[in-house]
Amino acid sequence: MVLKLNSKQSAKVRRLARRECCNCVDGNCILLDDGESCRCVQLISRYGINCTYFLKAVLPAEKELYEEILQQNNL
Repeated sequence: MVLKLNSKQSAKVRRLARRECCNCVDGNCILLDDGESCRCVQLISRYGINCTYFLKAVLPAEKELYEEILQQNNL
């Protein structure tokens, strides 16, 4: 399931991914690294949250943003 974001939320999510996600290193996702670097999906996504790890482990740290996104997506 992809949670939809507006442009303001998207910018906040990208900053949060760069700053707080332990799997985002130099803009790449170490979970997706299979020998070749792979861009973090949250840094390239403009319209939604596509990473389950980010949704469950990183986003809840920003309570207001997390709640806003859940309400917007009727969850």
